[in-house]
Amino acid sequence: MSNELAKGITRQGTGYAGKTWNILGQVYFPKAVCDATFAFETNSEPGQFVPVHIHPNQEEFILVQEGELDLKLDGEWVKAKAGDLVRMPRGIPHGYFNKSDKPTKALFWVSPAGMLEELFNRLDNLADPAEVVKVSAQHEVNFLPPEAND
Repeated sequence: MSNELAKGITRQGTGYAGKTWNILGQVYFPKAVCDATFAFETNSEPGQFVPVHIHPNQEEFILVQEGELDLKLDGEWVKAKAGDLVRMPRGIPHGYFNKSDKPTKALFWVSPAGMLEELFNRLDNLADPAEVVKVSAQHEVNFLPPEAND
């Protein structure tokens, strides 16, 4: 089944088709969905994060829109501030962390879309970390052991 990009505008503060997800306590809005790419906005409060993981079949990008993110990118800590673009080639371990005292908003996108939208549908409001890891692995997102976040 082909998933083609629909023309139009996804308004600020909303998700495509009115959809919103709660992913590990963070508010995510899907912005654009098709086979070639999947774009979503993240809203991270201070202290929130997504642990180090790998997308074996997707390139991923982050455009920080407000605030800043600390990233563990291929084993090294780097900081991205508003206006910065983070490039994460497929197979590179990465995680993001809001270690600041202010909220961070960022636009993420992956190419190709793969199973990420389906994964977010499954992770919405899922609170058990072990189940998050298990479900993610079934959708081509592989979390590394906790020490990878140090």
